Amino acid sequence: MTTAASRPVAVALLASVFVVAACGLVYELAAGALASYVLGDSILQFSTIIGTYLFAMGLGSWLSRYFERQLPAHFLRIELLVALVGGALPAVLFVANAWTPDAFRLLLYGLVLLVGTLVGLEIPLVMRILKRDVALKDLVSQVLTFDYLGALAVSIAFPLVLVPHLGLVRTGLLFGFMNAAVALWALWLFRHELRRLKAHALACGLTLAVLATGFVGADRITSLAEDRFYQDRAVFSAQTPYQRIVVTHGRSGHRLYLNGNLQFAEHDEYRYHEALVHPAMAAHGAPCKVAVLGGGDGMAVREILKYPSVEQVTLVELDPAMTGLFRDNAALAALNGHALRSPKVTVVNTDAFRWLEETREIFDVVVVDFPDPTNFSIGKLYTNSFYALLDRHLAASGYAVVQSTSPLLARQSFWTVVQTIESVGLQTAPYHAHVPSFGEWGFVLAGRRPWRLPRQLPEGLRFLDVAGVAALFDFPRDMARVPAEVNRLSNQVLVNLYEDEWGKAKP
Repeated sequence: MTTAASRPVAVALLASVFVVAACGLVYELAAGALASYVLGDSILQFSTIIGTYLFAMGLGSWLSRYFERQLPAHFLRIELLVALVGGALPAVLFVANAWTPDAFRLLLYGLVLLVGTLVGLEIPLVMRILKRDVALKDLVSQVLTFDYLGALAVSIAFPLVLVPHLGLVRTGLLFGFMNAAVALWALWLFRHELRRLKAHALACGLTLAVLATGFVGADRITSLAEDRFYQDRAVFSAQTPYQRIVVTHGRSGHRLYLNGNLQFAEHDEYRYHEALVHPAMAAHGAPCKVAVLGGGDGMAVREILKYPSVEQVTLVELDPAMTGLFRDNAALAALNGHALRSPKVTVVNTDAFRWLEETREIFDVVVVDFPDPTNFSIGKLYTNSFYALLDRHLAASGYAVVQSTSPLLARQSFWTVVQTIESVGLQTAPYHAHVPSFGEWGFVLAGRRPWRLPRQLPEGLRFLDVAGVAALFDFPRDMARVPAEVNRLSNQVLVNLYEDEWGKAKP
């Protein structure tokens, strides 16, 4: 039974369990998020991170049997270690990815093992401390209740509040600070039991100072790491609920990166976007209603607006931070010719898959400009289910065009996209263009009628002319069609195929 004198201690320790559980889950989620950014395939990364973390917690719980005396002192020290290692985990991994990318995976799993082991020690020690004053029946139920509540709170706050407003580095440091605060609270609660009170107090003070310094300098840490990783100076960076956006600027102009992957380079993006848009738009003849799925930078919209027949452009982009950035930032809006402010353009910030399920609109041309299928959440936008939805919203005389990765470096992936589009009954016309920043890049035209070479293109294009368009549809032997499977929601073969091919292509 809990005595009146011991009740404040029990309440304080149970509150600590809540904080400890919240902090532990934050470190786990931060490691998984960073692994998915750097290594791709979010399902694989989160699965292996969670498995490693849970194994390490079990190891920590087993090791707790060897702590027999001075339990409050051991608990305090472990809290300080968790605060330092867990709190610094995102910052350390950011820096490691910039300076020693080859060691990133080893460091990632080493830190996850260490933090998980330390977190696994925490709860058993708390329970053994509480056991002195609380009946076993109440002890187990109360500790587990607060543990699960802490995990629930963080699982909701992490994607919706913490990462969008603080970023991964500050989020880690903030929760490290909270772990250190629990240690400081334990220092006060058990001040009469601790043998070296001054040494413990000094350790708490130094830990809090280090974490506070890191929190204040988090932007500087991130900027140094990103400048090193991206080579050019990062002029804008943001962590949104959906991705990390980084814009750099150097001698060749601006570059956009999403989760570390290059999306465009200012000096040659016109080649990509002219190739993406004009073979479909010009072949249609007089497109009036056009949809752009993805392409939140507005570059594809810029090319579409070169056709006088266009009356309405609907841009469907999941991340409002992307469309806001390329609408409101003067330097970036200039790149798309302020296309996102055109009265003809309507921006819809939602998931393209869901939007196609809900809208009833029919379009003359649909431009599909998603990032490459690096994970299953993007991979669903390359499945036959998605293309079947797309077909429902394409006019009988309309065309869709899909950016489809490199037919040279990811040949099997490219033809898998072609095969998947054809599986829903659409006719395809695959083609490719050379974009120096990417190399040979592939696209697939699709429609219910055969594609025909356009007779004219808008004036002022820098890359394409009518004769040049015909050459895009000629595939040399090393990019020619190969047998491929259909990419389905139930198997998502494309994601694993893409990862394997691009993994081999990296030097």
